[in-house]
Amino acid sequence: MDDDADDGVRLDGVPLTVEDVVRVARGRASVTLDDAVLDRVAASRAIVDGLADDPVPHYGVSTGFGALASTSIPPERRRALQRSLIRSHAAGAGPLVEREVVRATMLLRLQTLATARTGVRPEVVRLYAGMLDADVVPAVHENGSLGCSGDLAPSRTSRWSRPARARPSRPTARASPAATPSPRPA
Repeated sequence: MDDDADDGVRLDGVPLTVEDVVRVARGRASVTLDDAVLDRVAASRAIVDGLADDPVPHYGVSTGFGALASTSIPPERRRALQRSLIRSHAAGAGPLVEREVVRATMLLRLQTLATARTGVRPEVVRLYAGMLDADVVPAVHENGSLGCSGDLAPSRTSRWSRPARARPSRPTARASPAATPSPRPA
């Protein structure tokens, strides 16, 4: 991790520091992506695309998940499978997580995506960085539908946060109950 400017954090394959995460989480640092990171992400995605076209089943790419792992998904339904997975994880309840916690989670997810080990499209990596830079922070509830899945509850909301599909909260927006984190119980 190196800083190109006093307030910038550059994702270049070097691990983030605690200071990097705090600066981005609190909205004081921009995020930039190294071109080599995007090249590696694109190469990783090409592997996933190849698996999707392979007649041999590949878990979660050409099959269902969990108990449906042995169920083959026809090629014309595979995009719908991925969309349905995200939708199924986009439920939440309870108080909203604080903005800086969501921003930190988004940065950490971005760092993971930038490792080029997840098979996402480069556009997803750019979207995360762009959301952080534009201070578009999705409303993430403390309780999700995923139980033991840890970071998936906030991550699914971040992935789902697109116009007409989620209501991101912005510091400049007029506060409303849906966009204002509830105080945590003592």
